[in-house]
Amino acid sequence: MSAAVDQNRQIALAKLFGDRGLPLPRGITSVCSAHPLVIEATLRRAARQSDVVLIEATCNQVNQEGGYTGMTPADFRAFIERIAASVGFPAERIILGGDHLGPNPWRKLDAEDAMARAQAMVTAYVEAGFEKLHLDTSMGCADEPVALADELTAARAARLAKAAEEAARRSGRRLPVYVIGTEVPPPGGATHALEELEITRREAVLRTLDVHRRAFAEAGVSPALERVIAIVVQPGVEFGNANVALYKPERARELISALDEMNGLLFEAHSTDYQPAGLLASLVDGGFSILKVGPGLTFALREALYGLDAIADTLSGSKEARGLVTTMEEIMLAEPGHWAGHYGGTADEQRLQRHFSYSDRIRYYWPNARAAAAVDKLFAQLPDEIPETLISQHLARLYPDVVEKRLAPKARDLCLAAIDAALAPYATATAPR
Repeated sequence: MSAAVDQNRQIALAKLFGDRGLPLPRGITSVCSAHPLVIEATLRRAARQSDVVLIEATCNQVNQEGGYTGMTPADFRAFIERIAASVGFPAERIILGGDHLGPNPWRKLDAEDAMARAQAMVTAYVEAGFEKLHLDTSMGCADEPVALADELTAARAARLAKAAEEAARRSGRRLPVYVIGTEVPPPGGATHALEELEITRREAVLRTLDVHRRAFAEAGVSPALERVIAIVVQPGVEFGNANVALYKPERARELISALDEMNGLLFEAHSTDYQPAGLLASLVDGGFSILKVGPGLTFALREALYGLDAIADTLSGSKEARGLVTTMEEIMLAEPGHWAGHYGGTADEQRLQRHFSYSDRIRYYWPNARAAAAVDKLFAQLPDEIPETLISQHLARLYPDVVEKRLAPKARDLCLAAIDAALAPYATATAPR
């Protein structure tokens, strides 16, 4: 980590952490999920390490109209705090963030209507106590082109920042910190096979900062710009349905050099799911100190659930496959909205993607009442202590901890451990050296 990156890290993370009185790490993991087991695993790991946690909701997932989770920002906060209370994690060590906050959920409407709803959403996030806001107004609405000019994007971001500032003062909430920039991978990952990704150009980053500086000044919210802590860029990190683009530090050197001219700012890296621990550490070394992860965590959970389903099938000796996998297939076929536009190929290829894609769009179906009932039924079918030999066969990554008595061979514990294993590389990458 260069001297400039280290100085920027300390300034930016100090603004993010506020007055919590805890030592600053090298970076922080941003957990983007609304699955209760993912949240529980995240909080349990943070409790062991006495860490602050950053948990984020996206604009489509949580908004004033409910989003696809049915939760408003206030609901999401209550949801997180209930889980925190159940595991004994202090609520004051939780930082809540909003991701891609802008008109995206309403982009089929005309621009003014969509932006008015985006303002109401940002206001609701701030009033609920969310402290970190990623402002993303890059998408065109019904009466606009798909991609917008930088100046218009920045002006709309400033408009949302103004709404956030006013909401914070009106409600007595802490003034939020901001993330700007729109060179992000598609939410949930790409839908095509990945080749060599185009890295954000150094001059594009500096231009992003410049146009936002001017837009915030014109909107009368220049003080808010002082609380911008990071810019979202593309460092060459992404995942598709079947492959992962791994970070190549040498390709990002020119981009990283922009931090020398960006006092107090970091980069935020999206779609870091499935990157090896060493490459996550390299990202942090290069100033990508906020590492977003989401689908990779529910992918790990799905692996554990499917492994447990196979164990239950073995134990039952039944020849009728009516377990969790079958139920999830039936649900996804009956309600294709979350996957049909994202998975292509033959019928067999789509079937594999529905269950095993890195994009993990099956995560949208776990809240379904039938899916939740199927998971409960699976847990009830399994013995209180699952045979170690079957864990070795179907959950081999967890077997060493089970056989050495660090992990109880119980269904729920195994699911939490699978998620924790996916979080572990992030903890290593962001921890102080």
